Amino acid sequence: MEITGSSAYYAGLGAIQAGQNRVDQAASQIANGTVERAATSQSSDYQAERLRAVDRSQQMDMATSTVQLALGKLEVQAGASVAKASDELLGRFIDTYA
Repeated sequence: MEITGSSAYYAGLGAIQAGQNRVDQAASQIANGTVERAATSQSSDYQAERLRAVDRSQQMDMATSTVQLALGKLEVQAGASVAKASDELLGRFIDTYA
């Protein structure tokens, strides 16, 4: 009998990697938005007025990035659960202590 890697296990690992990528990208976007806001807070009143319209879109981007961050966390957790369940299932099929 040949035992190959469980496709569910690799699907779980793929979900972990995709979730980590999502977290990394969202965190980067949040950090970039924070730096941009700090730079605009030191600008003149005229520039601040002009940038308020842009700031609204940045707030939406910040909210979207925050949601993506939470989704990435859940994706990693789900992938870990799938990989763990697959690993435990394989251990039940094969008695490794015999």
